[in-house]
Amino acid sequence: MSAGPVRVLGALRRAGDRPCSGEALSQEYGISRAQVWKDVETLRARGYRIEAEPGGGYRLRGAPDRLYPEEILHGLDTRWLARALHYFDETDSTNRVAQDLAREGAAHGTAVVAEGQTAGRGRLGRRFHSPPYQNLYTSIVLRPELSLPDAPAWTLASAVAVADTVAEMLSDDASFAQRAEGERRPEDLVEIKWPNDVLIDGRKVSGILLELAAEATRVAFLVLGIGVNLNVDPATFPEEFRAGATSLAAQLGAPIDRAAFARALYARLERVLDACAATGFRGILPRFEARFRMRGRRVRVREVGGGEQEGWVHGIDDDGALRLSLAGGAQMRFLAGDVSLAKEPA
Repeated sequence: MSAGPVRVLGALRRAGDRPCSGEALSQEYGISRAQVWKDVETLRARGYRIEAEPGGGYRLRGAPDRLYPEEILHGLDTRWLARALHYFDETDSTNRVAQDLAREGAAHGTAVVAEGQTAGRGRLGRRFHSPPYQNLYTSIVLRPELSLPDAPAWTLASAVAVADTVAEMLSDDASFAQRAEGERRPEDLVEIKWPNDVLIDGRKVSGILLELAAEATRVAFLVLGIGVNLNVDPATFPEEFRAGATSLAAQLGAPIDRAAFARALYARLERVLDACAATGFRGILPRFEARFRMRGRRVRVREVGGGEQEGWVHGIDDDGALRLSLAGGAQMRFLAGDVSLAKEPA
């Protein structure tokens, strides 16, 4: 959106419930009354509900359910993350866009957000279901001082930020907390499935895809892609996702303010990534383990190259690697892979 409508929107927000006259706006910004009217009409066309009173001015009565930069940046509590924000009504993949921006020199923290994706991607080449105007699909360019072996742990650190944001939403909802009372606390329903999925009561609500470019043994940049199911109806998921996925709105029984969720996630993610950059993943590990519920369970790990191993989860190492105890007593470490529960031997 161009500067004119953006500044008019800012003036209407500052005015609150007071009318903001076209004359005052024209004088403040040095533009004609006709231009003020055009800017207001531009905002209305984008879904903003603006009332006009003859001789009384304009009032902002409502904002659209869109992830416009103007909505996310309004009240965003970050220093560097998402301060540069690229919005798309639709794109093939926010990760692809962010990679292109990174190659063109985009700064650390540059974010991409889309209302829908036509070719959303998950890990191991999986498709990520991305219906429009319902969820959050975002990718962030990161330029940490990082060696290649340390990069995978940034996926786990990001999962902590997503899980904590989801848990906060559940805990802040009084009706959900009341329904959960006597069982587990709302925040206890949120867990992380190593390395990149966030679950609510065992069903996936978010996935993370970390991709990178390297210079020798160092990371040139990371692209962190995050998808969160916010308002999608789980009944509309494709058959292969339906049994194992959910959305935040389905859990709460009420629609989610997507821009507010994005602001909360970006703020929490900035703090987690700052901590990870300062101390390494070992400083985040206790928070990850608090949401990791697979210790001691028998699992199957499918490696990136196609091999598989079964064993019992021993724990998570300081670098984010999954440590597995095999049947013969040996242990193996995995920095990447796909984990699923395996049957216990008879």
